[in-house]
Amino acid sequence: MSKLLLVEDEPSLAIILTERLQREGYSVDAVGNGLDAITKALRSSYDLVVLDVMLPGKNGFEVCREIREQGSGVPILMLTARGEIRDRVTGLRTGADDYLTKPFDVAELLARLEALLRRAKSGPSPILLYKFGDVQVNTRRREVSRAGSLVQLSAKEYQLLCYLLERPGTVVPREELLEQVWGYQPTTNTRTVDVHLAQLRAKLEADPKQPRYLLTVHGSGYKFAGLNA
Repeated sequence: MSKLLLVEDEPSLAIILTERLQREGYSVDAVGNGLDAITKALRSSYDLVVLDVMLPGKNGFEVCREIREQGSGVPILMLTARGEIRDRVTGLRTGADDYLTKPFDVAELLARLEALLRRAKSGPSPILLYKFGDVQVNTRRREVSRAGSLVQLSAKEYQLLCYLLERPGTVVPREELLEQVWGYQPTTNTRTVDVHLAQLRAKLEADPKQPRYLLTVHGSGYKFAGLNA
């Protein structure tokens, strides 16, 4: 049974969709505002999120952006009355995987959800626990610990760390990190990657000046070395 978070502030539509999704075999949690959506999405493990854009508290774009900034890769389908191209583009750029405009046929919604699930399941199984040196990264709990003590990372530090962990031994260009982690244009002139990497080394490396795991490959990019998953 796939677990789904439905974020919809119109009570009648939320009830109709919840009942239909449950009949189709989904386990459904429903919330009606953006703040609750962020809390639920980050504290619980969902297979899918159906996210309305026009919400109290925080709108769907803000919710989607914050979920992605916190490192969650849960598939998100945005559900909205807005139909203009610029709104669809905004949704996709904030991290949504698909976009359905109201009014819609429930059969199409179900088909799109099934497609998102197939896409998610066809990828490699995510590693939930990474270990290197005395560091552990639990991606399900979004916790990083060193020598048994929790390490506090900023959202971007955590995203950068996970992006490199998922590509052990691979040299990742600076431009790719700027685009995928920060959402910047690859040509952006900034030292933010170096700054965040230095902060990670200070928190996770035994000797930040001579790192063993979080490496800079001069002229090429950055890579993670020495993974036991």
